[in-house]
Amino acid sequence: MLMLRFLLGMLSIVLMVLQTNVVSGQDYPNKLIRIVTLSVGGGSDFTARIVAQGITGPLGQPVIVDNRATGLIASEAVAKAPPDGYTMLIIGSSLWILPLLQKVPFDAARDFTPVSLIEREVSVLAVHPSVPANSVEQLIALAKAKPGELNDASGSSGGLPHLTMELFKSMTGVNIVRVPYRGTAPRLTALISGEMQLGFFDAALMVPNVKSGKLRALAVASVQPSALFPSLPTIAASGLPGFEATGMTGIWAPAKTTEAVINRLNREIVRMLNLPEVREKFLGAGVEAVGTSPEQFASTVKIDTARWGKVIKDAGIKLD
Repeated sequence: MLMLRFLLGMLSIVLMVLQTNVVSGQDYPNKLIRIVTLSVGGGSDFTARIVAQGITGPLGQPVIVDNRATGLIASEAVAKAPPDGYTMLIIGSSLWILPLLQKVPFDAARDFTPVSLIEREVSVLAVHPSVPANSVEQLIALAKAKPGELNDASGSSGGLPHLTMELFKSMTGVNIVRVPYRGTAPRLTALISGEMQLGFFDAALMVPNVKSGKLRALAVASVQPSALFPSLPTIAASGLPGFEATGMTGIWAPAKTTEAVINRLNREIVRMLNLPEVREKFLGAGVEAVGTSPEQFASTVKIDTARWGKVIKDAGIKLD
């Protein structure tokens, strides 16, 4: 009887230790981790591979990139994955903007747990050199003097370039005509040729075209000045306080993933994102590395969702 009590006591202690390890995440990770993202060669794939390479060593387990054809497919796969920290999602703003435009089989707030913001994509407001405006203030004055005469080289409905211009128009009251193009290359070609007069484009695309004199950059759409265009002011500081339009990419886990696992992942990802060589890699790709706490990331997404939700509603935007 004494031996049985002793064995039961030892078993109880072992179970308590195991339970404590699970809750505290001390046994995590102990197998391969998957980062699900979009198709090979895209921006999210580039980001996912840097993250996977950067956290494999510190976590002590292989981290692989699992590419899916679309963001919708990738998001749904992770939303349905076990909340054990072995399946994550790296995706851009479409995760919380797309549900504002159409019905999707997931909810960003309900089905995912934020881990960290990873990068910000800086948009630049650029004009063709023939446009007589060297600043945001001058462009606004020109657009008001010539309503409906300036054309915006826009992207697909609901995309960030489209939403950003709609925000700009709503905050300035100008009448700029939207001309949609399918794909970034046709948009850029139209602006460089002078077929279009202005547009919002990723900073990485603008750097060589501005340096060559093919285009003129007026301002960046981020809240803070960008390291990619340090000489450019922000739109917010150019007469439109509060203006912000930034593409973002973050990393998520399925909902109900334990806090201990989220914190472990966050610690390693933020550490990696703060390494000078990693920040240089991101800048070389035209984006800025950003590491945040899960709470900061959640707050950023909430603010971003509210901003674009209002723009979409006010402008009556529907998908093409």
